[in-house]
Amino acid sequence: MQIVAAQRRELIEVFTGFRPFQFQRLVRAVHREGGRALDPDRPGRPWALTLEDRVLLVAMYCRANLTMRQLAPLFGISPAAVGRIISRHGPLLALAPGRRKPGRHQVLIVDGTLVPTRDRTVSASSKNCRYSANLQVLIEAETRLVLAVGRPLPGNRNDCTAFAESGVKDSRGSATVLVDGGYQGTGVLMPHRRKAGQDRLPDWKERHNASHRQVRARVEHAFARMKNWKILRDCPPQGRRRLLGHQRRRPHAQPRPRPSLTTTSRDSL
Repeated sequence: MQIVAAQRRELIEVFTGFRPFQFQRLVRAVHREGGRALDPDRPGRPWALTLEDRVLLVAMYCRANLTMRQLAPLFGISPAAVGRIISRHGPLLALAPGRRKPGRHQVLIVDGTLVPTRDRTVSASSKNCRYSANLQVLIEAETRLVLAVGRPLPGNRNDCTAFAESGVKDSRGSATVLVDGGYQGTGVLMPHRRKAGQDRLPDWKERHNASHRQVRARVEHAFARMKNWKILRDCPPQGRRRLLGHQRRRPHAQPRPRPSLTTTSRDSL
């Protein structure tokens, strides 16, 4: 007996955080990217659920971090069928590469976040006292739109190393990139630092640092929204496949208008 279904529109936002029209856009995108392999009349074993229900199942898996044994009775199918649906449809919800790289007039922000996972092939003991993976995230400062998420690296890698090895450095194009103090030697904009024997920074450098912090804080807001998807708080075993398959552009693909960046520029920092 199926308890949760996409036809019950009131349950979509409860379990996924999507509004019904956003969920329908996601279903259309998955169908477009999956093609013939997702059709119910395809050759081979038929899907146990409709496409809408399959997308809902994968979204619930990532949003609530439920196990396959917990999802199976909710959708009236076996845990094995749940696993097949997640393996086939999960990558279709992943972050799509940008069609063009950012231009030199754009302002981007990069920072790393730790995602706990029990997969020791991609994680390492980290400063959060758990085995975690380091994810580098690139966002647009004006809209907080997530532009790229790097390949997961062991959590004991520092940010300046992960910035290059994860592939995010190649995604920045010619844009101005703001970072924190952990990205020394990467050629991006960092806050001013005191030199040896210097008690305090000059007032103009303090003002620049304050402006830098106000803008760079937006990437922390993006992390908070991303980690509403609980799979990014405690990724299950086989974390490399899960992290690569569930770094999602939805719900982050909706730009949020923000005031123009008048406090930070390439010349002022």
